[in-house]
Amino acid sequence: MVILLTIVHVIVCLFLVLVVLLQSGKAADLAGAFGGMGSQTVFGPRGSATVLSKATTVAAGLFMITSLTLAIMATTGGGGSVGSTVLEQQGSQAQKTEGQTTPAPQAPVTVTPEGGQPIEIPVAPPPAPAEPAKPAEKQ
Repeated sequence: MVILLTIVHVIVCLFLVLVVLLQSGKAADLAGAFGGMGSQTVFGPRGSATVLSKATTVAAGLFMITSLTLAIMATTGGGGSVGSTVLEQQGSQAQKTEGQTTPAPQAPVTVTPEGGQPIEIPVAPPPAPAEPAKPAEKQ
C-alpha cells in the first residue's frame, strides 16, 4: 500500500510541477516588466479560472492528501514505537548494554624490530561505558 501511494505521490508531484510551469504569470506583458498593471487592484487583474489553474488546485490538494497519508503511515508503521522520543530510545539502548560484561584485558603485544631487542607494547582495555547523566535533585 505504501509503495502504491508513493508512486501516486511522485506522479502528482511531477504533474503539479508541470502545470505550474505551464502557467503564465499575472504580469507577463511588457507593462508588467516596468511595474504597470492592467488594473488598479492590489494583486493585479484577475481573470476567470483557466483549466490550468483548476488543475493546479486539484493537484495541490492531491499532493497534500498523499503527503499527509504517507506521513501518518510512516509514523504508525515505522521502526520506532509510537510516541517514543530520541532520549527514550537512547535510554533503552543504554539499559541493554548495561547487562553486558566488558571483555578481559588482553596480554601485551611483543614486537621485535630487525636486529633489535623485543619491545612489549601494552594493550589498553576498552573504555568503560559512561554512566547516563542524572537529573539534578530539587532542594
